[in-house]
Amino acid sequence: MATVNPTNSTIHLSKFSNTQSRLVSFRKAHLGFDPNFQRKLGNLVSFNGDNRRISRNDGDFVLKKNDEKKQRGLGARCTAEGIERGILVGGRGEEGKFVIPERLKVVGLMACVMSLCNADRVVMSVAIVPLAAKHGWSSSFLGIVQSSFLWGYIFSSVIGGALVDRYGGKKVIAWGVTLWSLATLLTPWAANHSTFSLLAVRAFFGLAEGVALPSMNTLLSRWFPSHERATAVGLSMGGFHLGNVMGLLLTPLAMSTVGLSGPFILFSSLGLLWLTIWASSVTNDPQDSNSISISELRLIQAGKSDSPLDKNKLPPVRLLFSKMATWAIIVANITNNWGYFVLLSWMPVYFKTVFNVNLKQAAWFSAVPWGTMAISGYIAGAMSDSLIKSGKSITFTRKVMQSIGFIGPGIALLCLNFAKTPVVASILMTLALSLSSFSQAGFLLNMQDIAPQYAGFLHGISNSAGTLAAIVSTIGTGYFVQWLGSFQAFLGVTACLYFASAIFWNLYATGERVF
Repeated sequence: MATVNPTNSTIHLSKFSNTQSRLVSFRKAHLGFDPNFQRKLGNLVSFNGDNRRISRNDGDFVLKKNDEKKQRGLGARCTAEGIERGILVGGRGEEGKFVIPERLKVVGLMACVMSLCNADRVVMSVAIVPLAAKHGWSSSFLGIVQSSFLWGYIFSSVIGGALVDRYGGKKVIAWGVTLWSLATLLTPWAANHSTFSLLAVRAFFGLAEGVALPSMNTLLSRWFPSHERATAVGLSMGGFHLGNVMGLLLTPLAMSTVGLSGPFILFSSLGLLWLTIWASSVTNDPQDSNSISISELRLIQAGKSDSPLDKNKLPPVRLLFSKMATWAIIVANITNNWGYFVLLSWMPVYFKTVFNVNLKQAAWFSAVPWGTMAISGYIAGAMSDSLIKSGKSITFTRKVMQSIGFIGPGIALLCLNFAKTPVVASILMTLALSLSSFSQAGFLLNMQDIAPQYAGFLHGISNSAGTLAAIVSTIGTGYFVQWLGSFQAFLGVTACLYFASAIFWNLYATGERVF
């Protein structure tokens, strides 16, 4: 196994060429890179006298032999062993020691913050019951309080996406966590102070949380090559779904131990603790990291596009809306949020109305779907990356994953109309939510495919449209059921929306860069 020793004053080109050719020999068996992999890898690292130069999109990153700070953790072992390791498997660092890939640390921290993001939302859904009893709130006012989160969330997605494109995901999500943790901490005080204060704090909370998904998407696209990105998003969104479980389990425990303010103090403290670790452990781009190995940096860069990104260029809104690929993403986000929030908001009511199930005895129904979504989301990511590694095009892969994410839930909802027992109904609902998580490897990744330079802004636009759809579907379900007297018709409408969106997606979506 050939190595490159930076301590030699002269590095022979022939030796480096031999090392490079051995690295590329692993391409088909382990990486599934495109035919341009050898050209990318050859251009990535060059040696000039005593310097090691790693090319990057916006310039060159030069490591000098005597630069102690940059040498630390940047082992010069350019072996196939370091290249072929996957996300969940460590490699060998200097002196043969086992090291955890830096990109695994990034996705681990991202999964944690996405879990907190969703748990902070669930806290209010649980705590609103004793708050309503304490303050004498009516049922109609409970709906207003619950929806106040979306008032801020619907606007911050676009703004947050543009900020992410300009300043990077690290800073934007750090500010988001700081502000939404503060809002979480202030919620019990606001509820005791006045109705206006409570609604303002909840809207501010939604405003801060709106930057989470665009930040996650953009940051992971910087740290992961294309053949690993779906798995990385699956792991992060797995944390997001597990946040529901964490919130449902810890909130009652914290309230019974500390009091009504207990869960708000707990989760805001966890957010600030995460922030201290994030600030010192992650960079916007792997090129800026002092602890990443050269082999891992090569792997990340070789699996990316050669096209440079201009952070100072404003997003061309008219051009974005002129392409059907953009509308495919927007329609997919609308449909995904429509079905997701219908099930999220009305599942308990459905079981009580249709099957007369005691909601206290059926509390586990609230946790099981989110746990299965976390697992199925990771499976979807792994399947997507496997298809890309096997040589399938990104367009084909995105269409397959999104088709499963729409057709699967549509069929499950149609079958739900024929369920005769609550057990069968719960299995079908869990199946619908689990299959919908395949959308994470569909439209959610497609934003980076078609518009890597404006992905944050595009995510914000589509997420705002999806949030509006969530508001309409949540409110509309109630009126629809009241008008027709059953859930069957609305479940049928939602299933038809899934099927129509699947057709639209397969007609107009693409995995090629458009912008």
